[in-house]
Amino acid sequence: MTLHSTVLGGRILSLPWTWRITVAYLTVMLFIPVIAMFLKASTEPLGKIWEIATSPLALATYNVTFVTSLFASLLNGVFGTVIAWVLVRYQFPLKPVIEASVDLPFALPSAVAGLTLATVYSHNGWIGSLVEPLGIKIAFTRLGVGIAMTYISLPFVVRTVQPVLQEMVREVEESAWSLGASEWQTFWRVTFPVLLPTILTGVALAFSRCVGEYGSTVIIASNTPFEDLIAPILIFQRLEQYDYSGATVLGAVLLLISLVLLMGINLLQAWARRYDTK
Repeated sequence: MTLHSTVLGGRILSLPWTWRITVAYLTVMLFIPVIAMFLKASTEPLGKIWEIATSPLALATYNVTFVTSLFASLLNGVFGTVIAWVLVRYQFPLKPVIEASVDLPFALPSAVAGLTLATVYSHNGWIGSLVEPLGIKIAFTRLGVGIAMTYISLPFVVRTVQPVLQEMVREVEESAWSLGASEWQTFWRVTFPVLLPTILTGVALAFSRCVGEYGSTVIIASNTPFEDLIAPILIFQRLEQYDYSGATVLGAVLLLISLVLLMGINLLQAWARRYDTK
């Protein structure tokens, strides 16, 4: 045991200092908090954990959180790619202003974003008042939650796709055009396969941001159970009720579901890269 520990310790000490810093930082900032959360959740009996994790209210919040996050991230996967394409391929007036505006959700506090969106999309807001006569209510509904998630996650797709577009060689597209391919055929068969893994990466980052969003959604949503209540807000409500173990169980379930979904997205990325190399 001592010899094994000595050999293992020698291997760790022989690692480059960058590796040691990486392992230490990830251990303190990521692994220990996650392990602590699971240990706290495991203090409850297994039956109690199952009851908390699968209660009707919890299942409803999972549905609102993950389904809405998926739709918001996929929507940004489409429109974020289009925005990145325009920013890279075209020169136009006020382009620096548009470039800076894309990063606004990064700099703007999420609570301020929620307040702004609630004001614009309320029944008497600039946009909400236009769709209210059509029977469409945005603010304080699940649709408002989706808009908030879309707003705060857009930069992740744009800023992920944009560098890849900048590095792409346009001669390949021009060669396809010279062989008689239309612009759409060139994009779908030449450009898109190269961009697909990057787009999926941006969608995964956007999805992760949407799942963990709290500040903007708590303002633009009515936070009504079984309607537009999301899991992070339910966890906060449990904490306000001093139900720490219940909040921890819900947090652990949220983490597990997120990990499974992100692993699935990573598998799609690996498939897209393999398809691109063929």
